[in-house]
Amino acid sequence: MRISELKEKKITRRATRDFDADGNRIYDFFEYDLPYKNSLSDLDKQREVAKIIDMLIFFLIFLFLFKKDPALSFLYSIPGVIITGSITEVIWGNTLGKKLFRMKVIDDFGNYPDFFTSLKRNFLCLANFYPSFSEHTSTTVAMGTQTRMRTNMSMYMNNEICKTYIVKEKKMIEIRSMLALKSAENNGRLIGKL
Repeated sequence: MRISELKEKKITRRATRDFDADGNRIYDFFEYDLPYKNSLSDLDKQREVAKIIDMLIFFLIFLFLFKKDPALSFLYSIPGVIITGSITEVIWGNTLGKKLFRMKVIDDFGNYPDFFTSLKRNFLCLANFYPSFSEHTSTTVAMGTQTRMRTNMSMYMNNEICKTYIVKEKKMIEIRSMLALKSAENNGRLIGKL
């Protein structure tokens, strides 16, 4: 069973035009099987900060320990983060920056990614930092309507290509138990067909 195959049952209610004897509105209930939402939308900023923390460590090492120029320290920190990030994601499922935000990297089966998958997603992370600019209009009582340029950093392209997910540590147990339950259900169906 894969995370991408997990479904959540959601029940919604919709009002009808009918009322019961007491004058209360009658509702219809609908049940949907929706794809399981395994990551949060607010993780983008946390992931950006986690990557900056990881890079800052290597930047400071190259700057002060190896006495390199700040520009070279920055350039040397990029492969350092890519390689060590790949190794630590395979072993512990996160980097130091992700650990501070209690995030884990998992593959479609709920396990930590293998080294080459992790290496590929860390290389693709360089493309994630390519910002997209858009206009954002906000209205407040004090300032009125203001239009500004907003920078959006999408941190999901590398996960989409590598079929990996960034989840909070507390969701790991839920995801793994759902995968185990669905696998057991599928195995029961297979045995029943024999």
